[in-house]
Amino acid sequence: MHRKAFLAGAFALLAAGPAIAQAIPATVDQPVTITFYNYNLASAGIGAEATKKLIAEFMAANPNITVEGVPYSSADASRIQADLAAGLPVDLVQTVFSDLDFAVENFGAKALEDLVPADELAAHFEGMSPNGLKLGVLNGKTYGLAYTFSTPVLFYNADLFHAAGLDPDQPPKTWDAVKTAALTIKEKTGAMGFTGGIIGPGAADWLFQGVVRSNNGEVISRDRKTLKFAEPEAVEAVQMLRDLADAGAYENMDFNGALENMAAGKLAMYLQTSALQAGLVAGAKDKYELRASTMPSFGDKPTRPNNSGSALTIHTADPIKQRAAWELMKFLTSKHGYTVITSEIGYLPLRTDIVTDPQYLAGWVAEHPLVQPNLEQLSRLEPWDPMPGPNYRQIVKTMMDAVEMAVFGGADVQPTLADAAANAQALMP
Repeated sequence: MHRKAFLAGAFALLAAGPAIAQAIPATVDQPVTITFYNYNLASAGIGAEATKKLIAEFMAANPNITVEGVPYSSADASRIQADLAAGLPVDLVQTVFSDLDFAVENFGAKALEDLVPADELAAHFEGMSPNGLKLGVLNGKTYGLAYTFSTPVLFYNADLFHAAGLDPDQPPKTWDAVKTAALTIKEKTGAMGFTGGIIGPGAADWLFQGVVRSNNGEVISRDRKTLKFAEPEAVEAVQMLRDLADAGAYENMDFNGALENMAAGKLAMYLQTSALQAGLVAGAKDKYELRASTMPSFGDKPTRPNNSGSALTIHTADPIKQRAAWELMKFLTSKHGYTVITSEIGYLPLRTDIVTDPQYLAGWVAEHPLVQPNLEQLSRLEPWDPMPGPNYRQIVKTMMDAVEMAVFGGADVQPTLADAAANAQALMP
């Protein structure tokens, strides 16, 4: 092609404006197979069976669509990266919210507004929690639809409260009260007082973000350009955790250690995602009474819980597969889908009206009061902010390592966070 003809064609394209995304077909009228990368499938204890059940039900109702479940680790997106590099189909993904920015920029996650007709999208969103829908919005578009998510819940052993002379009907509502209760239980019963999935080996930053926000701080600016976890409000939040640890109220243990000690009745309080509810209930059965409360506050400041968990993201560029993936996404986030997700795994329902509907969750909720703190916090839910750029995981690790050193490692809080923030800021795009 002559240079003049090429330039003429290029200018014609520019004049026509940006390319319009190809509309997905209205139905799937031919056999199609899609892959569903799902981290619940990789963990027998957190929803694998419920996920398999939902996929089987969907395929039975949609005989033209075959869904191949692909287990992967939520802590490492290398499987997705490697499969995309190898040219393997990555169609629908259960994406951890902290990975959302990277999934859009590097894995080709599509905005639902660019694929699905506006009236169809609005119809599916009808009845969903507005706070829940915000969780998957990035740059003004819905790249992820909240799927399995929760708020921080304070699980506690009511028997240990009784044994220590405390009222289990009045669980700690502030961090000061957590400290007092933990030390009282430790002194009177010999049991451990408190631990949380806030920091430590394997901890993501979702719960830490909620703790900092609840002290009116942030870990990153609203425009997602400047790290703020070394600013006074964040430093004060970390100092509170350090004081808990120094007093002997906050036990330094990893994820498995916390679960084992809660199951054995040796730990009084555990702040973690409600996704662990089913396992904690099973562990406490016939041993002690397990209860749950909302996340603790900083005095009279309102808590600002943010979410753990995942969104569903569509990655395929094939319109037929996009429609198939959207149909599966709709099924998983339907009233029936969320009934299974909440009752069989422990995550929040994005559709809050099913909580009081006898056809769906009303009976289960009446029999499972542990879900109430989670539901109550949904009205205040704020998004788990994903770190931007290709170094997003290293940014999180730099921050979380510094917080762990400041709380459990004996390092001075403010200079440790300031040094980490400077190093992490250098990794920002």
